[in-house]
Amino acid sequence: METRLLKQLCESFGPSGNEVMVKDYILDYIKRESNAWVTVPEVYHGDEFQDNIILKFGTPKTAIFAHMDSIGFTVRYQNQLVAIGGPDTKSGYLLTGSDAMGPIECELDVSKDHQLFYKFGRPIATGTNLVYKCDFRETSDTISSCCLDNRLGVYNALRVAETLENGVIVFSTWEEHGGGSVPHLIRFLYERWSLRQVLISDITWVTDGVHPGQGVAISMRDRNIPRKSFIDKIIAHAEASGVDYQLEVEGNGSSDGREIQLSPYPIDWCFIGAAEENVHTPNETVNKHDIKCMITLYQYLMKHL
Repeated sequence: METRLLKQLCESFGPSGNEVMVKDYILDYIKRESNAWVTVPEVYHGDEFQDNIILKFGTPKTAIFAHMDSIGFTVRYQNQLVAIGGPDTKSGYLLTGSDAMGPIECELDVSKDHQLFYKFGRPIATGTNLVYKCDFRETSDTISSCCLDNRLGVYNALRVAETLENGVIVFSTWEEHGGGSVPHLIRFLYERWSLRQVLISDITWVTDGVHPGQGVAISMRDRNIPRKSFIDKIIAHAEASGVDYQLEVEGNGSSDGREIQLSPYPIDWCFIGAAEENVHTPNETVNKHDIKCMITLYQYLMKHL
């Protein structure tokens, strides 16, 4: 399994609200690679789309959404930190970023009353964003890194783009900290191409019902409940594809699907993604078989939905 692209995505700095480096990396990758794809997409980006990207292939019926942002931290005052999204917080985690004085590699310090601080040899400018230091590792069966949620979802979308003939791929922002980009994006997709089907390319959790190495997870519900008839259609296609998959049912957790469901547009959605261990830590771990299943199932669904 070729992992260079995934490694570079995981190393790209991009916490919620500060996704510009990930956006620029993706745009540069598309510029370099898309001439070798089956279909060269129309690329929509710029001020009208803030830091989001839309790729349009052929005559689309279905869209893939993959959020670019990661969890992280923002420097407050003195040596205080506040969380971006819901990162795991343990003293000793290494954090990286930069301010006007240069690059930063500091240490997370969590007090007994769960307040967050950094340890560094100088003050860090207020408002500076920090993320876990990337230590990308792989074995014959697994990949471990920070930011697999959701750079793996982005990787999946870019791999699907290689052979996609008809469809839309959206790289969204802000998801880890409550969302905000999807309403504008979904309006554009519906009003421009009348799209009514969305697949959420994101990463879920290993649980008592979703196990590593047993296939990609199809979420039947989380905190939000998508339309059952659409989920049944997805499952029927998954069964026909022959790809290993697992069914997930949870009462918590959310994704870009929440904002799609809350939109005023009649658009169905389904979250489909590999499951990870060590959620929102520097050591998120995903099984390679599940990644392969995720890519293959998305390729199948984008042809048959």
